[in-house]
Amino acid sequence: MGFPDVQGIEIRGPVGGRGADILSPDALAFVASLQREFNPRREELLAKRLERQIALEEGEEPDFLGATRDIREDDSWQVAEPPADLQDRRVEITGPTDRKMMINALNSGAKVFMADFEDANAPTWDNMVTGQANLIDAVERTISLETPEKTYRLDEEIATLVVRPRGWHLVERHLVVDGTAVSASLFDFGLYWFHCARRLLERGTGPYYYIPKLESHLEARLWNDVFNLAQDALGISRGTIRATVLIETILAAFEMEEILYELRDHSSGLNAGRWDYLFSIIKKFRGQEDLLLPDRNSITMTAPFMRAYTELLVRTCHRRAAHAIGGMAAFIPSRKDPEVNERALVKVRDDKVRESGDGFDGTWVAHPDLVATAQEPFDQVLQGRANQRDRLREDVRVTAEDLLRFEVPGGEITEKGLRTNVRVGIQYLASWLQGTGAAAISNLMEDAATSEIARSQVWQWVHHGAKLKEGTDVSEELVRKIEDEELDRIRQAIGHDEYAGGRFEDARAVFEQVALGDDFVEFLTIPAYQLLD
Repeated sequence: MGFPDVQGIEIRGPVGGRGADILSPDALAFVASLQREFNPRREELLAKRLERQIALEEGEEPDFLGATRDIREDDSWQVAEPPADLQDRRVEITGPTDRKMMINALNSGAKVFMADFEDANAPTWDNMVTGQANLIDAVERTISLETPEKTYRLDEEIATLVVRPRGWHLVERHLVVDGTAVSASLFDFGLYWFHCARRLLERGTGPYYYIPKLESHLEARLWNDVFNLAQDALGISRGTIRATVLIETILAAFEMEEILYELRDHSSGLNAGRWDYLFSIIKKFRGQEDLLLPDRNSITMTAPFMRAYTELLVRTCHRRAAHAIGGMAAFIPSRKDPEVNERALVKVRDDKVRESGDGFDGTWVAHPDLVATAQEPFDQVLQGRANQRDRLREDVRVTAEDLLRFEVPGGEITEKGLRTNVRVGIQYLASWLQGTGAAAISNLMEDAATSEIARSQVWQWVHHGAKLKEGTDVSEELVRKIEDEELDRIRQAIGHDEYAGGRFEDARAVFEQVALGDDFVEFLTIPAYQLLD
C-alpha cells in the first residue's frame, strides 16, 4: 500500500496468536504515520487543556465563543446525511470488545452496538490486540465462541457496529514510535481503520466511530484531519468515515455547534455522555468551595443544569440535521430479585420517555435485557419514522448561566453517598486492574466514568470540608475508616482467597491517590494504567 517502513517502531508487548496479523508491518507503519503527523498537535491541545484549567481556577467562566459566532449564526450549513444503517439509532447498546459481550450486544435487538476501547475497557495489551481481532471477526460475521454451557454465534440480523477509541489524553505504552508512546486514540482508530475499512464497505456498511472526551472544537478539527489522512492513505473517498461525538465535558457543551461544524463532512451527531459530564463539572470547578455536588444518585437528568445541557444538545443537533443520542441506562437486571427489577425498569422507562419526548433520536443501554424497555417510548414517539431530526426544538433557549447553575434541588451529601463512592471506586478499580473494564456492582454497570464521579466527589468533599447530612465532617480519616469497613465486607462476602487474588489492595492504593491526594489527578486511568499488563 505504499506506507513507510517500520523503522523507529518498537513493540513492548508480546505478539502471539493473531497479534502478528493485527500488528503487521503495514498496519504498524500506518499507525506510525498517524502518530508522526498528528501527535505534536495532540500534545499542544493537551497543553491548552492545562492552560484552560489554570484560567478557570483564576476565575474565568466558560461562555459561548465570540470568535466562532459566525459559525453559530450561519443557517446555511448542515452535517452530511447519515448512511442508511445509521438513520435509525433509537436504541444503542454499549460494551467492551470482549468476544462474548460483543456477540450478545450485536444480537441484542439494539440498532447500534458501540464496541468500546475506552471507558468500558481495561486497556491491557491483550485486551487491545484481541479486541481488534474480535472486531475483524464481527465485521466478517465469523465471530463465535464455544463454552461448556453455550455456543455463541451471530444472528441473521445484528446491530450496526460503531467503535469508540480511547481519548486524546491516553497513550498506548506497548507501542513506541521514534521513542514516544503512541497516542492511544491513533492506535485504536488506526488499527480498526486499517484492517476493517474496506471490509465494512464491501458489506454495505461503513467505518463508524464514537469520539470521546473532547474539550474543544480544535480537538474535533484534529480528528477531522486524522480522518482525511486515513481516507487518502487507503484511497477511500473523504466523508466515508462517520463519527458521533460524546458531549461529556462541560467545556464541549459550549462548543457543540463548532464541533459539528469541524466534523460536518464526517459527523453522525452528538451524544449526551451524562456521567463523564458530571465528572467534568467536578474536575473543572474543583477549586470552588461553594460548588459541592450532592450524592451522585440524587443528581438526575431533571436537575435544571442537566436539562439545559441535554435540551441544548437536541436543538443544536437538529438545527444541523444531526442525530441527538441520549444517555446511558446503566441498570443490570437481576435474575434473583424481581422487585428490584420492577422498580428500576420504571425509572429506566421514565428516563427514556423524557428523552424521546425531548426530541432525542435514540438512547443508550448497558445490558441486552434493557433494549425493549428503552425502545418502547421511542417507538411510540417515532411512529414508524427512523428518527426525529426534523423536530427543531426552536422553543429551547439556553444561556451560559443555565449551563453553569449547578443546583440540585433536594440534593444532600450523605454517609450512604460517601460509602457508595468509596465502595464503587475501589471495587471498580479492582475489576479494572484485573482486566475487566465494565463491572456489575449493585445492579449497575459501572465503568471508568462512574468511577471517576465516585473518586472526584470524595476528593471534592474532603478538600472543601463537606459536612454529611448526619453531621460528620468528610475527612481523610473518615474515608479510610469507610475503606476498611467496605473492604472487610467484600472480604467476608467473597472469601479470603478470592479477596487476596482480587487486587483490592492495589485498587485501594490507586483510589487513595486519586481521591485523597493533594493534587487532583486528571484521569484515574492514567496512574492505574501503570499497574496493568
